[in-house]
Amino acid sequence: MSFAQVYTRSVVGLHAPKVIIEVHLSQGLPALTIVGLPEAAVRESKDRVRSAILNSGFQFPNRRLTINLAPADLPKDGARLDLPIAIGILAASDQLDPDVLSGFEFIGELALNGNLRQVTGSLAVARAIKAEGLATTSSNSNERRLDEQQPVAELTSVKLIVPMDNGAEASRVEGVEVLGAQSLKAVCDHLQSLANPSIPNESLAVVTPSPAPQHVGYQVDLADVKGQHHARRALEIAAAGGHSILFTGPPGSGKTLMASRLPTILPDLSDEDALEVASTYSVADSDYDYGTRPFRQVHHTISAVALVGGGSRPKPGEITLANKGVLFLDELPEFDRTVLEVLRQPLEAKQITISRANSQMTFPANFQLVAAMNPCPCGYDGDTSGRCRCRPEQIKRYQDKLSGPLLDRIDLHITVPALPIADLQNAQAGETSEQVRVRVIAAHKHQMQRQQKVNNELSPSEIDKYIQLGDSEQQLLQLAQQRLNLSARGYHRVLRVARTIADLSDSVDITSVHVSEALSYRSK
Repeated sequence: MSFAQVYTRSVVGLHAPKVIIEVHLSQGLPALTIVGLPEAAVRESKDRVRSAILNSGFQFPNRRLTINLAPADLPKDGARLDLPIAIGILAASDQLDPDVLSGFEFIGELALNGNLRQVTGSLAVARAIKAEGLATTSSNSNERRLDEQQPVAELTSVKLIVPMDNGAEASRVEGVEVLGAQSLKAVCDHLQSLANPSIPNESLAVVTPSPAPQHVGYQVDLADVKGQHHARRALEIAAAGGHSILFTGPPGSGKTLMASRLPTILPDLSDEDALEVASTYSVADSDYDYGTRPFRQVHHTISAVALVGGGSRPKPGEITLANKGVLFLDELPEFDRTVLEVLRQPLEAKQITISRANSQMTFPANFQLVAAMNPCPCGYDGDTSGRCRCRPEQIKRYQDKLSGPLLDRIDLHITVPALPIADLQNAQAGETSEQVRVRVIAAHKHQMQRQQKVNNELSPSEIDKYIQLGDSEQQLLQLAQQRLNLSARGYHRVLRVARTIADLSDSVDITSVHVSEALSYRSK
């Protein structure tokens, strides 16, 4: 046979569309041509594949080889196509039985000696296989009906062969059978054993995922924060309702310390959310402690593209890596203003759409923004010591670096004063993250039971439905709107924060006390 098909996946953004590798051997001078929009790493695979095949004990066909990567209009990049290309060449040259390939998908980079190396995006590939399996089963309901008690593993019969180093990651997706391999020779031995049962099948083994932790642990704790009861309270409200928060205070007052503790008081990620976050980090080739809330602290020299994502072929930025977690911007006025302004739309939409001439990609961006800033360039405006020497125009110019529309999108504005050394030495230990987290989880449950989302995600129509105020609360808000010049957006954000404060108090109704506290966090 001179033709073979092998199934694999490309990674485009956070998605993994199916790619069919078609290999055809024909008469003519020996040559190898790859078509179908291959990027540089894919075009270079011909040399890696040739050496890997020869060093694995197989023959490289001395004929004209044409390899088509379908669909032809989908760009393909990365070295993950090395393994399926090699399998296709061996099958087209009758060194492997092509009939056994239909139930497999392959990804993996080949070393020159035939060993398999780790690739990025294996978790995204496994999730795509599962999603397509579920969609196919659902569409064929006349032939087979889904039962709620049916094991997920029966929903798809496709097996995924990956490098051994990717096995643990890809196997986290329930319902997809993952086989880890050390080399091209091991993969071929496994396939040959399927075609000829007399051949021992010990080359590959099903990879089982390590059990997920019952409770995710963090290296830091909120108990490290001494004093600052007002700021701690605001941090708890932010965690309970998914609100954004801005800390303003002099250097060393604990702004960064508190921001880094926010993930420790958030509820654990659900299984699906943990897979989504891990898949993002797999595509970005970044380390991730599975199950933890992401905490991304970026430097003020970051570019807009690095923050929101982009490039000629759009890739996720910091706001996507912070999805389901926290994005911390320290020294907020030091950021370039154009960089900060790109956050305005993702803060509202919880996603970012990046458009280029030849592609458009949407990435999730459901993060909590935590920002910190000094009150003036030197940092000591308002300090009782009087050491601030900044002129009023300098202070105004410094604070004007933040636009009104951006500040209007931040729910909680908190002033963090510097604590005297004596208070730090004598301060009692505050509540631990676990103690605060119990209250946060209880507030989350109220929100899920009432509206199936956190308060910060309520739309204006949902605010009208789920947030009802009495006459005294409405009068209080009307007075506050006149004195604080609240915009319609600011008004809605006050309502969301008041609803969160009521949830933390285990109160069904929103009282004037809750509204007053919410208004106290709109100082800017």
